[in-house]
Amino acid sequence: MDALNAVEADAAAAMIHPCCASTAWARAVVAGRPYKDLDEVIAASDPVFKDLSWADVEEALAAHPRIGDRPKIAVSTEKRWSRGEQAGIADADQEVLTALADGNAVYEARFGHVYLVCASGRSAEELLGILQDRLDNDPAHERDMVRDELAAITRLRLTKLLGTP
Repeated sequence: MDALNAVEADAAAAMIHPCCASTAWARAVVAGRPYKDLDEVIAASDPVFKDLSWADVEEALAAHPRIGDRPKIAVSTEKRWSRGEQAGIADADQEVLTALADGNAVYEARFGHVYLVCASGRSAEELLGILQDRLDNDPAHERDMVRDELAAITRLRLTKLLGTP
């Protein structure tokens, strides 16, 4: 926490960028410094998602792999975290992986962006079920769902970066 509070704004934004790849989100969170603990950072972060433009959300989405497309080489912090968050996919059978790939394609054609869900602690079958359910959402409701999922993923990653509350 001391490092986040002590460095200049651009360095602080770069520090938290792996938690959420939206530049506007990082700037808004950094603008709220200093923070005494992780709870304060999360309390500052959560409301920012409702105010992000859709272009800002899409910037963040670009850093997320498709569910089931786990990076083989986890070279960046985001990829390492994503790989761990999608650990429930590791033991999935080929039928479920194929259904996820097909579902991702249908979702992207319908909504124009990657299917985003907080995958941590969820099985491949559960993630597939959530994807199938969300295909029935209207686009406005789905955008709200994406913002909520992005906030949930960001909370997990802030905890990884800054320690437990």
